[in-house]
Amino acid sequence: MNNIKFVSLISGSSGNASLISDGRTNLLIDCGGSGKCIQNALMEAGVAVGEIDAVLLTHEHSDHVKGVGVLSRRYGFPIYATEKTHSSIVKVGEINPDLKINVTPDNEFEIGSIRVLPFSIPHDAADPVGYSFSVNNNKYTIATDMGYISNSILDRLKGSKAIILESNHDVEMLRCGPYPFYLQQRILGQYGHLSNETASIAALALAESGTEHIMLGHLSEHNNLPEIAMLETNQRLTAAGINVGSDITLQVAQRHKITIMDI
Repeated sequence: MNNIKFVSLISGSSGNASLISDGRTNLLIDCGGSGKCIQNALMEAGVAVGEIDAVLLTHEHSDHVKGVGVLSRRYGFPIYATEKTHSSIVKVGEINPDLKINVTPDNEFEIGSIRVLPFSIPHDAADPVGYSFSVNNNKYTIATDMGYISNSILDRLKGSKAIILESNHDVEMLRCGPYPFYLQQRILGQYGHLSNETASIAALALAESGTEHIMLGHLSEHNNLPEIAMLETNQRLTAAGINVGSDITLQVAQRHKITIMDI
């Protein structure tokens, strides 16, 4: 019986949080919504917030951490992040220092029955990471908030049975949209966010290496549309002879609702 839950709780430029669970260990990845928002999303996913064993933070930006302070004070779960991420978090109130656990990129560790591997990603944060999880001999990965995907990062992503992959913006929508030039340049830069095109290229490489399930996430509210992100990756996969729906599943994470991975 498959008890694996791999769920996007909220996703996008305004807030991000995900859940991975094997029925014994429940891990919350990022906590970028209000305490009530995260609590309700978890409940909808079938996990009470009091059943969370740990929170793992990718980086310190508000859309990934805004609810972690209130929930950690209320429920006392440990918070895993790189040392620089811990020291860079602001505006979440006091967090018990005993609850802060440092992680180091490329150093594996275990939380309950789940093995965790953090890996460095290029983003304009103190020391950001993505995470891969080994659950029942399968690999599940969260890879968002990246300016580009190098060969070494792609190697980290390959082997994933399922992945939440950033597909943040459509380049033309961004260039013609409401963002000022400096912010456009930040998003397009090497420490910004992945475009739909870059995500589609990565998705093809992953599909060809055996990935079975892809969820496109962290879509910009102003510079993307779910239909555009889905179309870009779907077309690239289809053009390469990969049948979306049978060879691989492809989804887009909803902004304000949970999205359950088809695994």
